[in-house]
Amino acid sequence: MSQGVKICIAALLALILLLLGLALTVTQWLPRVAGIWLPDKTTIALAANPRWHHGALLFPDLRYLAGDCTLATVRDARLAYRDGRWQLRAAALDIDSGCFSALPGADNPAAPTALAEWQRRLPRSTVHIDRLTISPWQAWSGALSLTLSPVAQRLTWQGETLRASADLRGQQLMLRELRFENDALSQPVTLSGTLTLPHFPDGIPESGALEGHLSVAQVPAPLTLHLRWQQQRGELRVAGAGQPAPLLILPWQLTPRRLTLHDGEWRWPWAAQPLSGGLALTVDDYRDGLSAAVFQGRLNVLTAGRGGKGNVVLTLGPGKLDWQHSALPFRLTGSSKLAQLLFFASLPGTLEGPLLDPRLRMAPGALLRMRGRLLSTLEVDEARWPLAGVTLSPRGVSGRLQAILRAHHPDSGRFVLHLDGRAEDFWPDRGRWSWRYWGKGYLQPLSARWDIAGRGRWQETLIELSTLSTGFDRLRYGLADMATPRLTLSRPLRWQRDAERPLFDGGVVLNARETRFTRGGHLPPSVLRAELNGRSPADFLWRGALQAQAIGPVRVQGRWDGVRLRGQAWWPEQSLRVFQPLISPSLKMSLQAGSLRAQMAFSAASGQGFAAGGHWVVKQGAMRMPDNQISGVDFSLPFRLQDSEWQLGTHGPVQLRIAAIDNQFALHNMTADLQGHYPWRAQQPLTLSNVSVDLLGGQLRLDRLEMPQRAPAMVRLRGLALDKLLAAIKVTQFSLTGRVNGALPLWLNHPEWLVQNGWLANDGPLTLRMDKQVADAIAANNLAAGAALDWLRDMVITRAWATLNLDTVGQMTLRSDVEGSSHFSDKNQRVSLHYHQQENLFQLWRSLRFGDNLQSWVEEHATLPDHKDPRNAHQP
Repeated sequence: MSQGVKICIAALLALILLLLGLALTVTQWLPRVAGIWLPDKTTIALAANPRWHHGALLFPDLRYLAGDCTLATVRDARLAYRDGRWQLRAAALDIDSGCFSALPGADNPAAPTALAEWQRRLPRSTVHIDRLTISPWQAWSGALSLTLSPVAQRLTWQGETLRASADLRGQQLMLRELRFENDALSQPVTLSGTLTLPHFPDGIPESGALEGHLSVAQVPAPLTLHLRWQQQRGELRVAGAGQPAPLLILPWQLTPRRLTLHDGEWRWPWAAQPLSGGLALTVDDYRDGLSAAVFQGRLNVLTAGRGGKGNVVLTLGPGKLDWQHSALPFRLTGSSKLAQLLFFASLPGTLEGPLLDPRLRMAPGALLRMRGRLLSTLEVDEARWPLAGVTLSPRGVSGRLQAILRAHHPDSGRFVLHLDGRAEDFWPDRGRWSWRYWGKGYLQPLSARWDIAGRGRWQETLIELSTLSTGFDRLRYGLADMATPRLTLSRPLRWQRDAERPLFDGGVVLNARETRFTRGGHLPPSVLRAELNGRSPADFLWRGALQAQAIGPVRVQGRWDGVRLRGQAWWPEQSLRVFQPLISPSLKMSLQAGSLRAQMAFSAASGQGFAAGGHWVVKQGAMRMPDNQISGVDFSLPFRLQDSEWQLGTHGPVQLRIAAIDNQFALHNMTADLQGHYPWRAQQPLTLSNVSVDLLGGQLRLDRLEMPQRAPAMVRLRGLALDKLLAAIKVTQFSLTGRVNGALPLWLNHPEWLVQNGWLANDGPLTLRMDKQVADAIAANNLAAGAALDWLRDMVITRAWATLNLDTVGQMTLRSDVEGSSHFSDKNQRVSLHYHQQENLFQLWRSLRFGDNLQSWVEEHATLPDHKDPRNAHQP
């Protein structure tokens, strides 16, 4: 073998060994070789050796590092050359924007390369990344496709929230579609247009025109966006369909060192009242990067309302926004005068922290105030929110939170409330907020002073009211005067807002001292205990009991569903004697026996009023008073109540039964039924029926009384014994035996009459006998009257008829005819009397001196008869 052949074989073996070594150590040498063309302090790292598969070079995992920070990670990359075109495909590319700050800056930047030069260097290639993710904007991730050639370039982006398609030919960029979707938008935002890029890709396009469309749920009409610019000047306009003027006009200007948004105007016609204002912003040194840029701006909001015109101004800067350490001062000042409310703000502070995780820190002196009208009638004299030291970040609010509210109601009174607490990264259902509260006020309708105090917390999804004490010094309403009622918690109120395990529970206690009534009597000290259990304050069950010493307990339970309060109450059967304290001592009424039981269902809702229905029952009631005694009382009251209208007697009438009333007139077997509506009306009358009572050996009946009254109610008297009547009213001057009947047409709403054309008549013969001593005394004083009185000493009345009228002021007119026979001096004589009397019956009943009145009448009106009884042969 020649020496040359040996050298060639040795060289070939060495080359093979070198290539094999390079292939086996590619993960070590390739990053070092690539580092020659990469920026300083940046490297690439391979997790495994590349391999050849089906005509393509596969890279399982490749990372690009800036210092110790992984700026980009490529997974499952595949590089191939087919049909004269390079093809690069990767399963995923993850870019961490937080590593941009670790990239070194260029100390001596070279002259920029022209756009056309960049395009000429592009190889014919296709790039497709199945999923490109840039943190922290993971929600915008999607698939990226690039088609590159020196003549034209095309970009396509396909994501769940963002879609884009654009073509670049030379300096002309055509944005075919830019489509953005979000849950807050009723329709996607679309943008399209053309741009002219500069010769050197180190600035904004030289000119362009973009047009977009936007639909927002809070805006009734679609919005149109127009962005146009030429060289370093441009304008953005946003218009609404059907609006006479643009919603936003924002001119802008760009210089090598400053971006200026100047003389901006905005308006918002869809708020509770139209809003408008101006906008201005400058950004200096923007080309040196975000951390070097200096921001300064101003935004104002013009309002008009109850107190006139208002102007709120937000000033920014000068300050900086940075990926790691932002420091942008701001101040919000001015007044906002809404339709019914006036806000006054003086809120200095600073925007601090990383740009992607900023926080607002309020400076000393930060204060927000408000006054005006809430809830149409509540007048806020002043509300104050001191905010010094409070910070607001994406994690929530931290710091001391305070509030002071002073308000009054023209009819209800005035009050002041205080709130003081501390928050730690608090946001609704996130973080922690602990507080204490206190206040006092005056409730004018009840002439009562009240106070409130307690503590609570909101931690994560749990809201807890750990303590509560609120009450009045006293409550005066109508005929009642309640002493020191106070509401406290028997156990904390807890509201767990977790959707998977919601819970609302707690216990309350209402204590009150004696409740006294203007007309006497009192309710002993009472206590109401209730337990609450449910899912939320708008959906819970409640159960409890009311006890006032011996009265009760009354068991109550119900439900609140956020709209209507429903409940039931049961009063177990107990002795009537426990209600003795409710009766005024001045009545001198003593409850002797009987029992009461009741049950009721009720509901209440805003706009629908209060409704209730139930049944009260009293059995065998008995009571004693100085002049009478009532026994055997049975009372049944079924009822319904709706919007202050009563329906008495639902499944049956209200029934009253009294066995006996022992007084000047002994009453027995009293009955009465009541059914209908109160207040009554023509379509819904109230009817009293089955009224009956046994008295004076006879009976009084009222068959039917209907209100409103269209016809008189007939009161019928049957078989009343006159001797029992005279005995009841203790008449001793004469005696009268026998029975009478009658009918009295009764009016209750007649403008003139209470009784019209009533009548009384004897039921069988009546016997009248004068007391001998009284008759002799009258005869001794007046001979004529004595002679006439002889006819009445012993008289049998065969016919007695009287008509009676009684007007509304008590004036009674009585006309009577009496016929009979009188026996004196051993002779029977016929007697005929015609009697007419007018007297105020109300005064007569008050006096109850019937005997003396009758004696005076006999003395004045008794006369001799004009003819004799035909059965007698002579006259006196």
